Amino acid sequence: LPETLQRARTLVLDADGLNAVASNPALQDAVRQRMARNQTTVLTPHPLEAARLLGTDTAAVMADRLAAARALSERFGCICVLKGSGTVVCAPGETPRINASGNAALATAGSGDVLAGPIGAALAAPETGKSALLRVADAVYHHGWLADRWVANASLHSSCAPLTAGALARAASAT
Repeated sequence: LPETLQRARTLVLDADGLNAVASNPALQDAVRQRMARNQTTVLTPHPLEAARLLGTDTAAVMADRLAAARALSERFGCICVLKGSGTVVCAPGETPRINASGNAALATAGSGDVLAGPIGAALAAPETGKSALLRVADAVYHHGWLADRWVANASLHSSCAPLTAGALARAASAT
C-alpha cells in the first residue's frame, strides 16, 4: 500500500485499504500527500470504516453523514463516497452530492466492492470535461440505478432473487 499510495495516479480505496489507512498514521500522511502531487484519491467507506478513519464511532458518523463525509474529504484531500442510504459524494472545496438512487438490495456483501470498479472506470476514462467529483457521482448513481432496476424487475416478475455482488457486477458490465 505505501508504494501504491506513492505511485498510483488515480486510486480508489475500499475495505481493507481503508482499515489499513485508519490504523496507520504514516499511511494517513501518504494519502494526504497525494493531493499535493495532483493524484486523485477516492475513499469509499461505509459508516463503520468512516468512523475508524475519523477516530470516532458509527453513531457520530450516522448523526451527520454529510459532515462526516466532508471531514474525510478535507482531512485526506480526496473524494469521499460515504456509502449508505443517500450516499454522500464530496471533495474539498466542491458542493457535495447526495445520491438518490439505490435501495436496501445493496446491503449485501460485496456490493460496495463492485462500486469501486465503476468509480475506477469513470476516472480512467478519457476526460469528458466533468470534474472527478462529478464522474464519481455519476458512477455512484449508476450503481444505485442498477439496484433500483433489479428490484423493479423482480417485482414485475414476482421474483425474490437477492441481488448478489456477482449479479450486480454482471449487470454493471452489461450496461
